[in-house]
Amino acid sequence: MSATACQNCPLRKRAIFTPMSREEVAFTQSFKTGEMVVDAGTTILLEGSNSPQLFTVLKGMGTRYKTLENGRRQVINFLFPGDFAGLQAGLMGEMKHSVEATTSMTLCVFRRSALFELFQHHPERAYDLTWIAAVEEHFLGETIASLGQRDARQRIAWALVRIYERLKAVGMEVKNAVPLPYRQQDLADALGLSLVHTNKMLKALRDTKLAEWQNGILKIRNIPALAEMAMIEESAPDIRPLI
Repeated sequence: MSATACQNCPLRKRAIFTPMSREEVAFTQSFKTGEMVVDAGTTILLEGSNSPQLFTVLKGMGTRYKTLENGRRQVINFLFPGDFAGLQAGLMGEMKHSVEATTSMTLCVFRRSALFELFQHHPERAYDLTWIAAVEEHFLGETIASLGQRDARQRIAWALVRIYERLKAVGMEVKNAVPLPYRQQDLADALGLSLVHTNKMLKALRDTKLAEWQNGILKIRNIPALAEMAMIEESAPDIRPLI
């Protein structure tokens, strides 16, 4: 399978991503070394490792997680099309978390060695990388705020709305439903809830016909009501750069 040319990237046409100039597309193409296709369950980046590569998710979904001292894993957040991975290793020398493919994935591969060339010669694209890092940090910060200020039902409503909006923005929504191939345990970990409590809250949302998450599909039946429950406004995700 031939690699997708950056000028033909299917993600670029999505309104969630900022437009790129011809020069920016050309540089991104020179930065890209190819594509990698991995199966579900593949470790893409390993905590403590020093990867020579950076990645953008072209297709599929993944999970960011940390391994705890007792061997269990703590989910940090989820990777969707358009997300960037490996920046920690590029800037800090090693990964502080691991990245695993949840589904089969196609990843655009970039040269880590060119990262500082980007900062030196292409400050606009370097700013984009900084923005991406800040957004990831903001998502974690918003999660922490969610843990402190929302009860279990509100936390789950918040997560489902945010995930649904993000996947809809990259064209994965069909008839008010998006693929969500994670385990309830993954969502529970990310939100600081027990699996039992998470299951109970998801059942309550299903019974009240607000949202249904079964067999890897999330269906939102009443997103305004779910957003109100989550104490957030219904809105499209912020426009973001695409590397």
